[in-house]
Amino acid sequence: MDEKTDLLDLSLEELHQFLTDIGYEEFRAKQITNWLYRGIRDIDGMTNIPKELRNTLKQISYIGNIRMQDKYVSKDGTTKYLFTLSDGNIIESVLMKYKHGLTVCISSQIGCKMGCRFCASTGLGFVRNLTSGEMINQILSIQTDCGSRVGNIVIMGIGEPLDNYDNVIKFIRQANMPEGLNISYRKITISTCGLVPEILKLSNENIPVNLSISLHSPNDEKRLEIMPINKIYSIDKIIEACKIYSEKTKRRITFEYAMIEDYNDSEKDALNLAEKIKGMLCHVNIIPINLIEGSIFRPSSRKRIDKFKNVLENNGINITVRRELGEDINAACGQLRRRVLEGKKISG
Repeated sequence: MDEKTDLLDLSLEELHQFLTDIGYEEFRAKQITNWLYRGIRDIDGMTNIPKELRNTLKQISYIGNIRMQDKYVSKDGTTKYLFTLSDGNIIESVLMKYKHGLTVCISSQIGCKMGCRFCASTGLGFVRNLTSGEMINQILSIQTDCGSRVGNIVIMGIGEPLDNYDNVIKFIRQANMPEGLNISYRKITISTCGLVPEILKLSNENIPVNLSISLHSPNDEKRLEIMPINKIYSIDKIIEACKIYSEKTKRRITFEYAMIEDYNDSEKDALNLAEKIKGMLCHVNIIPINLIEGSIFRPSSRKRIDKFKNVLENNGINITVRRELGEDINAACGQLRRRVLEGKKISG
């Protein structure tokens, strides 16, 4: 084998085949997997594996690693991590602490192709997809650092998860397997700007994860101004795909709605949104938009947010207003990476 294989990129079935191909028993796959998901970084540390197999593994494989470049802890306990990958690229992850346990927001790509105008992640362009092992490694590294088990995963960091479809699906299956992170599908959320074919494909994967749609406007023209993907997939097409996903998986859809001052925060906008999604198994999550350096967009006032919320509630729509965590450490997606890559000093 010319290139070494990252063991964290392999599913249990793939590891079975990998070992069979080099003449070893399949049952060793579970032993190796147990070590990997305990966070071990050295093949020699797998003490219940024969030395001969360990030596063979070192010749043809490795345990992928990501290096914590920095971390920033907010006064509310939220922790933003900057990780350096083996090729020198930088990604972000966020650890959020709730009463029900720990949630980690992970990145799925280095950069993003989608071009959403209010997002810091897209400004520096797209580099490459992350592998399933690099996504797993974000969780393992954070668990090692904080000393506690992560119970919920949101794939809502840098990148468009459904644009890295195969690796993200593989990651989800690895995160779910009992020998892996053993996290229920129902505690994993994918956030997407609305790639309709991939939403429909996901509905047939038999992995009932939560689906979150970055909607941000009920009007196609306005949404197109801030989200270029709307030129390909209209709001009606996205909502129709969401209805199919919800029907097949029995999961409630979340519509993320970033409130932008004097742009999408009027009572008329709220009424139009209610009309679009009325009758669906869904709820709306209002997000006070993050201030991004150089952006013309400003967050809506609390008064406007409350009026918008009341209109939706009066029309029978379930709604929450996201509590912004980590504001004092620039924990919004992509902001720290952008500042680091632009060579600016990070305060705090």
